[in-house]
Amino acid sequence: MKKLVLLFTAFGFSSGVFAQIFMAKTCDVSFFSASPLENIEAINKASKPLINTSTNDVQIKIVNTAFIFEKPLMQEHFNENYMESEKFPTVIFKGKINEKVDWTKDGENKVTVTGKMSMHGVDKEITIDGVVSVKGEEITISTKFKVKVADYNIKVPSLYIQNIAEIVDVKLNAVLVPFKKN
Repeated sequence: MKKLVLLFTAFGFSSGVFAQIFMAKTCDVSFFSASPLENIEAINKASKPLINTSTNDVQIKIVNTAFIFEKPLMQEHFNENYMESEKFPTVIFKGKINEKVDWTKDGENKVTVTGKMSMHGVDKEITIDGVVSVKGEEITISTKFKVKVADYNIKVPSLYIQNIAEIVDVKLNAVLVPFKKN
């Protein structure tokens, strides 16, 4: 519990507004790299995005080693050679929903989220399109966007240049519920 409170504090969430904070009960973050020699796909089910509905702040921390690949060798190369997960263990995104969302009304909202993605030691300002759906006390978020590997100083050895796409497709789908302090 102390870690969770520290997480909220570190992300700028006030401990007095827990009713306005939604935390993922499920979350899938996946990526797909299409290349001439082989496609690479991985999924991470351990990420926990947060939304503060009073400020429209969105936060997510993705642990690189939680990505699961079809082949163990792909997972090893991803963590050791590309993401250098020992040195850069997480990807963090902190942003704000640009559009006004009525969090009290059921419905689907097309949104853009602008913020800073920190990956592989590089901070980059990005804007992501997505959909936020409200249904009762659940918020569903989904987005698809592209990441240019070179933008984050991720080096692909020349031997594997035909195995790894220069641009990777990323998807996030999550269901969030109100955070309840125990």
